[in-house]
Amino acid sequence: MTTGKHHDHDACVASALAAAERICSLKKARLTPNRRRVLELIWGSHDVVGAYDLLATLQKEDPAAKPPTVYRALEFLLDLGLIHRIESANGFTRCEAPEGAHVCQFLICDDCGLVEELHSSKLASTLEAQAEDAGFEPTFQTVEVRGRCRSCVAR
Repeated sequence: MTTGKHHDHDACVASALAAAERICSLKKARLTPNRRRVLELIWGSHDVVGAYDLLATLQKEDPAAKPPTVYRALEFLLDLGLIHRIESANGFTRCEAPEGAHVCQFLICDDCGLVEELHSSKLASTLEAQAEDAGFEPTFQTVEVRGRCRSCVAR
């Protein structure tokens, strides 16, 4: 992920929306204006975004927006792999590689809120093997590492 001074955030959001359109087309799913807007809001931040933060923004645009609308959009985006749920923060973040099946881990900055997505199949395989050695059948993994990002450490 690139968040430095050369990061073109508008291009990053546009690319994510184009990928979402392709994925929806392939899966014969409909990216409604509301779902698209929720995805755009999540991609508008490199932090974790809460459902009620999304709702507050949507209500500024449409006072009739209600929690079920947001939760349905989030469920749709999660099901298609377009976003990730960050369990420890009870929120959501963008998926940087939605067009490929992958496992991911997250680095979450406690100071600025930045979320960085990592892809270590080796770590995922190690965790799966250890779980199986313990007689556990994993169905899903989320690895969240909390700390301070490079920018915050440098400050």
